[in-house]
Amino acid sequence: MITYQLTSMAIGLFFAATILLLVRRDHLHGPYAIWWIGAAATVALLGFFPRLFDVLAAKLGVSYPPILAVVLGFSMLLVKILTMDLERSRQERLIRRLAQRLAMLEAQLPGAADSAPPDRAD
Repeated sequence: MITYQLTSMAIGLFFAATILLLVRRDHLHGPYAIWWIGAAATVALLGFFPRLFDVLAAKLGVSYPPILAVVLGFSMLLVKILTMDLERSRQERLIRRLAQRLAMLEAQLPGAADSAPPDRAD
């Protein structure tokens, strides 16, 4: 085997093991882990079968196969950023609704205005 194949296989397997460890310790949750496991699997697969990428590039009509990796990687980053923004928007909407519900519940409490701490203008 060629050195770069061994290197990419080792990186992919180490990456996958790290992701699985983070998921197992509950530091990385399901939907996020799927992205990273997919990335680790891709690196490991291309390490085991590097000509697979050359064949894929030829089938897609790309004359210089390494640029296909760059384009696909950049595309996946854009998709990942988009999904992160969608998740952040969903969380912001949820937080806003929770704050509104809390304000409505506080307004319903008798004497809530009397016991509220004064606003500080520092």
